[in-house]
Amino acid sequence: MLRFARNAGWDVTTHAGALRKPTVRARLSRIRHSGEWFLSVQLPTIEQPRGELTVRLVAMPAFTNANGDIFGGWVLSQMDQAGGIAAVERAQGRVVTIAVETMKFIRPVKIGDVLCVYTEVDRVGRTSIKIHIEAWARRFRTHVREKVTDATFTFVAIDENGRPRPVPPLAADR
Repeated sequence: MLRFARNAGWDVTTHAGALRKPTVRARLSRIRHSGEWFLSVQLPTIEQPRGELTVRLVAMPAFTNANGDIFGGWVLSQMDQAGGIAAVERAQGRVVTIAVETMKFIRPVKIGDVLCVYTEVDRVGRTSIKIHIEAWARRFRTHVREKVTDATFTFVAIDENGRPRPVPPLAADR
């Protein structure tokens, strides 16, 4: 006997509050166990942004290249600003960007898309802070959210003379 349980579907609330049933394509596999064949369903995982929403803005025509896509440098700039906001909060003062690790553009950002930048502190050193930053685009007409790029930025806390200074411990760490 072959048993297959199917979820009736989930309701997802869109920005307008309307309910819709997303399309999910399951991958079916046959598994042999103890001489019997079973059907295995592997549902795809739906990726979610990592971290806290830090910056959100609309991609405008002034930020496009000749192909009509938004410049990657503009996206990088928004990510640096978002990372700077998170780093300043954690360092409790001035910071400077000193490194960006392996940034890969996954999908283009188009005019009218809402760029959402998420940040999460990965590691705090004596004077430095590594922040994981993801940029997601909420598409103009469909409102589908897609990850467009991610990277890890390193910031250094500096004093009023521009010299590295220690990052203060969190209140919970004391």
